[in-house]
Amino acid sequence: MTAPASNAIAVTKILGKLAREEQGRLLSILIGKLRDFQLAEDVLQDAMVSAVSHWGRNGLPASPQAWLLQVAHRKAIDRIRRTKTAELAGADLALLMEEASGQDDNPDIPDERLRLVFTCCHPALERKSQVALTLRTLGGLTTEEIARVFLDRETTMGQRLSRAKTKVAAAGIPYEVPGPEQWPARLDAVLGVVYLIFTTGHAGTADDGRDLAQEALFLCRLLNNLRPDDPEIEGCLALLTINHARRAARLDDAGVRIALLDQDRALWEASELKEGLALVEVALSRGRLGPYQIKAAIAACHCEGDTPDWSQILLLYDELLAFEPTDVVRLNRAVALAEAGGLEAAIGIVDGLEAGLSDYQPFHAARAELFVRAGRWQQACMAYEKAIALVANEADKLFLKRRLARVAGN
Repeated sequence: MTAPASNAIAVTKILGKLAREEQGRLLSILIGKLRDFQLAEDVLQDAMVSAVSHWGRNGLPASPQAWLLQVAHRKAIDRIRRTKTAELAGADLALLMEEASGQDDNPDIPDERLRLVFTCCHPALERKSQVALTLRTLGGLTTEEIARVFLDRETTMGQRLSRAKTKVAAAGIPYEVPGPEQWPARLDAVLGVVYLIFTTGHAGTADDGRDLAQEALFLCRLLNNLRPDDPEIEGCLALLTINHARRAARLDDAGVRIALLDQDRALWEASELKEGLALVEVALSRGRLGPYQIKAAIAACHCEGDTPDWSQILLLYDELLAFEPTDVVRLNRAVALAEAGGLEAAIGIVDGLEAGLSDYQPFHAARAELFVRAGRWQQACMAYEKAIALVANEADKLFLKRRLARVAGN
């Protein structure tokens, strides 16, 4: 292999690492200056293409990140100059040129990703677009990878991303961290996106491509670093960490889902679990209770001791209902009530939730389990069949089919 070819391969590897670890940070700076998502993405990509040849010939610059920013900045100026509306953008162009001329080769690069997170998760965008834009800009996923997450065609997802970027500009969505009066509501939207990314990945399988559970953990750790000492961020990170620690025990050798109570605890990642449990304690000690802290505490109760403390879990669900009075929380509370000894009362509660949760697969699966405990075999079979008809994940489908076969034999 020739030296130039070898250098190009080495540079490509370095750029791949930079793209994974620094793309969100670099994009946040460029978007902040350019106020244009697509232009920022395009010029950063152009800068990375230029880096392959430049770094291959001249070696790595003292600060690769600063070099990429400087080149991207200049490429943005060139692109704006070529547009038909360059005259209208004269003041902005002059400001960009002044900033470019004053750039150092090794500046102190700020971290503005928190602004980017809140922009991507602005309530003016629908949830699917929030998730897609977050994965694209901060997670660095390709349009194809994001399309696979949502089971969409790549062209469809490309159009969705394009519309979201256009809406950010057209609606004048501010590129900023919200003020104190907006923080709780907006943070909940951000954590909701992160948690949805995690649960999507957590329900997937190893051959789904990019590990979305890891992506969500990366984003949540980023939030925790950028906004330290916030108990809800700590609670969300604790919840994700505890659940992720159990990943090796979730499927059997045939790829069938294993219920939490039946998992081999020796397969849980001890150091990760310890980290998550410690985060729960830290978050709760701050005395500002929130839903993610409660969910993390529930997850912790499932892991500490030989068996879950169902009485404590039931009390925690009562607390959670004050924050999230939803049918899904009521369903989970009913399951905890059954485990704590209130089986018939739990069945009565679940029966009352059918209208609102008829299309929710876990509702039918939970109902089936309650009927099994009550010895109502025919009702249990019917509930399992409904759950199987609604499930999309193969591991869960196999799990439910095994349960159905077991019940059908009674």
